[in-house]
Amino acid sequence: MYQSFLNEYKQKLRTPEDAVCVVKSGDWIDYTSSLGKPVLLDRALAKRKDELFDVKVRGNLIDGPIMVAECDEENEHFIYHSWHCSAYERKLCDRGLCYYIPMVFHNNAAYYEFFLNVNVVMVSVSPMDRHGYFNFSVNTGVAAPIVRMADIVIVEVNENMPKVYGGYDECIHISDVDYIVEGPHEPFQYTPVPEPTLIDRKISENIVPYLVDGSTLQLGIGSMPNALGELLAKSDLKDLGMHTELCSDAFLSLYRSGKLTNRKKNIDRGKGVYGCAIGSKDLFDWLEENHGIAAYPLEYVNRPSVISQIDNMVSINSCVAVDLYGQVAAESAGARQISGTGGQLDFLVGASASRGGKAFICMSSLHTDRYGVKHSRIKPQFNGDIVTSPRSQVYFLVTEYGIINLEGRSTWERAEDLISIAHPDFRDELIKEAENKKIWRRSNKR
Repeated sequence: MYQSFLNEYKQKLRTPEDAVCVVKSGDWIDYTSSLGKPVLLDRALAKRKDELFDVKVRGNLIDGPIMVAECDEENEHFIYHSWHCSAYERKLCDRGLCYYIPMVFHNNAAYYEFFLNVNVVMVSVSPMDRHGYFNFSVNTGVAAPIVRMADIVIVEVNENMPKVYGGYDECIHISDVDYIVEGPHEPFQYTPVPEPTLIDRKISENIVPYLVDGSTLQLGIGSMPNALGELLAKSDLKDLGMHTELCSDAFLSLYRSGKLTNRKKNIDRGKGVYGCAIGSKDLFDWLEENHGIAAYPLEYVNRPSVISQIDNMVSINSCVAVDLYGQVAAESAGARQISGTGGQLDFLVGASASRGGKAFICMSSLHTDRYGVKHSRIKPQFNGDIVTSPRSQVYFLVTEYGIINLEGRSTWERAEDLISIAHPDFRDELIKEAENKKIWRRSNKR
């Protein structure tokens, strides 16, 4: 049987230059996500710039360079889009070379099934196994639903891709592939593990008392989750679980400390669940062929009805700013796109509905701009900022000055609580703003 797969493989094998000949002007192309970026195919497609017009390309959390974006400053030949901006894609947005697509991740598969065209999908996969399957690796969260809807499927075999085990849709069979591309790839540039700051550690210390044995965690990416992972690794908590959109080195720290067992989960018992992964080489080595971890599409991982089935589900994400009404901006600074909605709203809803569940949104109380001027992350009212999480859904908010719960709170209670965790240098100013907006109790004493 394997020989027949090899024969089919040879019949479908193309050079990158030959494979991208299927792309026509006006087509929609998908690059899927993160390590799934088709490096060789992207390079070959960019070389066709002068003969193609209005080719639209979608990606997600992809590191640079993306050649089809870089080669066309005027957007006449290629127009690049992202579902969730990486640091590199954010810079493309600043240059007018990337357009963000608003979304919530649990609906990502449905967008493709019901509303979007995919003329050609190009996705990196691990080498074919003896059963004829290519593994989507840490791209499992988004790849399969896109591939299913594509008119033409091209896989780029990347010898560096780790093979992962999954719940479903972690692989594609050669019979579902139209063309195969091979070629040497540079080793991945793994994301360095950010060093937690003193503020990250203080925020983490504020959260830990709310966790119980058997809690299942969803963590975002960045230095704060790593600080929390370090703190939990040294805590007395035990039998923690993982059900997370994005797997980072924080979970590896918990595993190494013996805290991450997944034994108490109501669903997927004994397995850590994730959709995508970003982090160090050690993290990817841990995920590779690990029966204790399962990759799933985000339509499952991020589905609030799935998340809510897990007792003591704890969601921990970050934001850019919050206003005195409790609205959260987590994806933009003003109108400048920084990242994306991602799964913040999915996990806010799901964790809030979990028995014993809690959803935390974290931020430092201050940020310093490029001119050295300090600004409060707690604003009087947003004016042009893009709201990621509506005030009706926000649960716990955390800064280095404390933790508050906004569920069921009135406008004056929200203002009072939010000002209590703002940086002291800005509290009097925020109180005046709250008074002007009629959301500050007249009987309050200052």
